[in-house]
Amino acid sequence: MQEPASERGQRRRPPRGGVAVTFIQNLTLFVLAAFVGYEIITKIPTNLHTPLMSGANAISGITLIGSVAVAGAGSTTLATALGFLAVVMATINVVGGYLVSHFMLRDFVRGD
Repeated sequence: MQEPASERGQRRRPPRGGVAVTFIQNLTLFVLAAFVGYEIITKIPTNLHTPLMSGANAISGITLIGSVAVAGAGSTTLATALGFLAVVMATINVVGGYLVSHFMLRDFVRGD
């Protein structure tokens, strides 16, 4: 009786088109998320933008954690490079968002 390929130390081949299907699924999810985000932002009243921005900063923090996980996994060089780019972009988004929130909240402080 012959052992399965995974027990003999051989790597299993991914199914044909698996990478392309995954890419299309991820691209579809990204496009749908972009449309949902655009519709949400355009429908929110302007007086709720500051609290919404603070919530978005928290979500960007979660994005930062995910991008660090992807960059650190090191499955492929492309994934590591894209993970590093995601870390940089998420960091800029978090820091910039908190700075803008800080400046906007400073307008509500009473002057002496």
